[in-house]
Amino acid sequence: MMPSPDLIVFSALVFVLAGLVKGVLGFGLPTVVVALLALALPPTQALALLVVPSFATNLAQGAVGGHFVALCRRLWPMGLGIVLGTLVGGRLTAALFGPEAATATRTGLGIALVVYGMSGLLGRPPTLPGRLERLLAGPAGLVSGVMTAACGVFVFPLAPFLQSLGLSRAALSQALGIAFTLATVALAGNLLDGDRLSGRDLLWSVAGLVPALAGMALGMRLRDRMQPAIFSAVFLLGLAGLGLHLALA
Repeated sequence: MMPSPDLIVFSALVFVLAGLVKGVLGFGLPTVVVALLALALPPTQALALLVVPSFATNLAQGAVGGHFVALCRRLWPMGLGIVLGTLVGGRLTAALFGPEAATATRTGLGIALVVYGMSGLLGRPPTLPGRLERLLAGPAGLVSGVMTAACGVFVFPLAPFLQSLGLSRAALSQALGIAFTLATVALAGNLLDGDRLSGRDLLWSVAGLVPALAGMALGMRLRDRMQPAIFSAVFLLGLAGLGLHLALA
């Protein structure tokens, strides 16, 4: 059944807005898409429309910035932890926990993101010395992967860990894109393994690709025009806003 013209226009505008948010912050596309499309579509259909635009924008974000090779060399233990955590976490959560556990996990993650975001705005975000970075990269990726599998949230503790490394705006955005791409691929593997993602879902999802990429390109241009202090504040506000959404959803 073909969607109405009004629904097509509304969906396109949602994906442009979601891409804009992702271009500025480096995250947030799934939250915006699901929150707004759920006003007009069933939540399961909103999630299905998200798959391809989310993967494509993560891939584009990870490829653009000029730091790909350096970031891969520096953060490969984190990437390995993300993949392992997502794959193993998906099987553990499916076997041991039900939907109530996922809801409780999302709420807890939301509260943690609000606390981190607001504490960073009120003070200076912590920075990790090189020795601790090497020790924590793998565990941070592993925990982020487990959280991704448990409740579909990619950003914790991934985003706070990456921000603590003192990366530039472009490098931070690219590092998030690389990490989110790995998490998305591993999560899609979990969904396919559980027969929860169909070819028809993927086909409909392609429709949101162009507006999402256009919005992200605009958002990245806005990000590059920001002063570092303003970008840091916007980044922390974005984390706190995402956390508030998760805690109240």
